[in-house]
Amino acid sequence: MMRNRIRHKKIHAIATATAAALVTLAVPGCTAASDSARAPAAPAAPTQGSGTVTPADRSTDAAPTPSPTPTRTYPLSTAPQTIPAVREHVPARGPGWKPAPGSRVVVPAEDKAALSDEGRLLAGELGIGYAESTAPRTGDVELSLGEAKSGAPESYTLTVKNGRVHVTGPDQAGVFYGTRTLKQAVKGSGSAPEGTVRDAPAKPQRGLNLDIARKYFTPDWIKDRLREMADLKLNQLGLHFSDDQAFRIQSDTHPEIVSTPHLTKAQVRDINALAARLHITVVPEIDSPGHLGAVIRAHPGLQLRDVQGRAVKGAVDISDPAAAELVDELLREYLPLFPGGAWHLGADEYQALVYRDPQASFPQLAAAARQRYGANARVQDLATGWLNDRAAVVRPSGKALKAWNDGFFTGGVTTAAKDIQAEYWTGKEIGARPPLSYLREGRKVVNLNDEYLYYVLGEPNQFTYPTGRRIYEQWTPLVLRGTTAVPASYAPQILGARLAVWCDLSGAQTPAQVAAGIRLPLAALSQKVWDARTPALPWTGFKTLADRL
Repeated sequence: MMRNRIRHKKIHAIATATAAALVTLAVPGCTAASDSARAPAAPAAPTQGSGTVTPADRSTDAAPTPSPTPTRTYPLSTAPQTIPAVREHVPARGPGWKPAPGSRVVVPAEDKAALSDEGRLLAGELGIGYAESTAPRTGDVELSLGEAKSGAPESYTLTVKNGRVHVTGPDQAGVFYGTRTLKQAVKGSGSAPEGTVRDAPAKPQRGLNLDIARKYFTPDWIKDRLREMADLKLNQLGLHFSDDQAFRIQSDTHPEIVSTPHLTKAQVRDINALAARLHITVVPEIDSPGHLGAVIRAHPGLQLRDVQGRAVKGAVDISDPAAAELVDELLREYLPLFPGGAWHLGADEYQALVYRDPQASFPQLAAAARQRYGANARVQDLATGWLNDRAAVVRPSGKALKAWNDGFFTGGVTTAAKDIQAEYWTGKEIGARPPLSYLREGRKVVNLNDEYLYYVLGEPNQFTYPTGRRIYEQWTPLVLRGTTAVPASYAPQILGARLAVWCDLSGAQTPAQVAAGIRLPLAALSQKVWDARTPALPWTGFKTLADRL
């Protein structure tokens, strides 16, 4: 009998402990980090003699008083998944933000003139309202300009807190890039994470170079690329519209040189207007004194000929004042058509300088060089003078000046103007030098490395189509030539980079194939010019993200 009582007590104790354990497991889990969010304890049940007796007290079968619902807790947020990746994210706890009925993009009245385009665009993309108000509500996205010197150019701060988003920056471009981050976060994962993003580009020039001379691209195709570039925070479209094959923009001063099909000036203005709204500078290029075949066909008297009378492909005779006059007329005609802040003068591959002895092969050029620059001058000095003269035509417009790196020469009696940026694409052409030669003389350089960044239709001359993976894993803006980086101390002189589409074999791909082919290379480039550090995501993760976005 005693043994049975002892056994009964043991069973009772085990049952009691088990019940207690089950109650503990039923309590909502709380981590140490969320202690402050725990629900307050339920008040103690009234006891006999308390002076208050409720109907529930009279029944032993009444349900227990339910505990208050615990305050919802959130894990620390993670950075939004975007291309390019944001440079800094300060995590926080909270639900984040996503569009909801009644959500608006709000621009303060004082920023209306500057930010209404950005606000309306974002509202349309997210499918929410737009308002100009100084009183944002819960659920709204507020865009505002900060002080002009509150951050680096094109930088922004994006804060998600208390059910709202606030995007601010020191300039319109910065605020716009903040809206691109928000758009990608919402489109990619449904919401923007709680916390604060602080972001800015590593390089001021980031973009795409497009050869529309050898291959015609429609205005709509070009505008689609502008929208793609804008979402990737790219800000420069180089437009190479004159070459041996064709001249692709309407001209009023020289309509005889214009090819069919071509862009009308109205279409160009429309492209420029969209680019400006997307904070992209269109950089036009009339290449000279080489690559002028389309002009020469209408003006054969300007053709350069060697001592034996043979025509030199695409080259004008730079000793003939009529050649300079025609090109300068074109420059002055197109300067107002392109309101952006840069101009490309070309200057590459002047075929007279490919000859073993340019002085002997082109006595008229050698004579003109000596007449202008003295007895020791050579043909390369006359070519340098041509570049400087064209720069002098464009310089009063205030536009930044650019030329291809093989248009700069050493060892002559004259040198290219110091304010002309060298767009470095090759170390293989006549006159081309290793990148350090340009950097050591203090020249600003833009990276168009033909090893990684040249998308040449048909892959002639041992070119191969660039891949996003190679750019992402191997290239940085310091890799100007081949696969070797220049010392990091020169980084401030390297202004950025562009992926270049050249249409040497124009029929090799359709415009749709070109767009598909450059999608991942352009995305990879955007990552590396926004932040030259090794990316956090491996290529497979980056590609998956690019495909999703």
